[in-house]
Amino acid sequence: MKILLRADVDGLGRTGDIVDVARGHARNYLLPRGLAVVASSGVTAQAEAMQKKRALKAVEDKADAEEIVSRLDGIIIQISANASEAGKLFGSVGVVEIAQALQDQVGLEIDRKDISGETVKEIGTHQFTLNLHPEVEMQITVDVQGDV
Repeated sequence: MKILLRADVDGLGRTGDIVDVARGHARNYLLPRGLAVVASSGVTAQAEAMQKKRALKAVEDKADAEEIVSRLDGIIIQISANASEAGKLFGSVGVVEIAQALQDQVGLEIDRKDISGETVKEIGTHQFTLNLHPEVEMQITVDVQGDV
């Protein structure tokens, strides 16, 4: 059965794609949830409109990501954590703490899933990667300071 996807569906396609699926999958899952409509002869124009809208949104998202990169360029994120005199942390600093520090210090709400890097267990300067868009990523510097 041919259907037009109204939303992105993992393993099947993206918004505006016309795909062929099993009749039961369409009738029991996709159609009742509003994820798809039956592809009739007049749906082609609607599919093209959805694909154009998806392309415009991708361009806007990339522009937003590039604006964030320019805003964060050269900024060092400061995080304080309990540490021993030898410089070892009593715990660790990970992506959750970095996301919170970005929100507190810069005012940006970045999802922790978009931050990657090794968990920090010592004071010092460390690098993390922000994946802001499939085509835009940047390195940020995090300075972990110890509270002795």
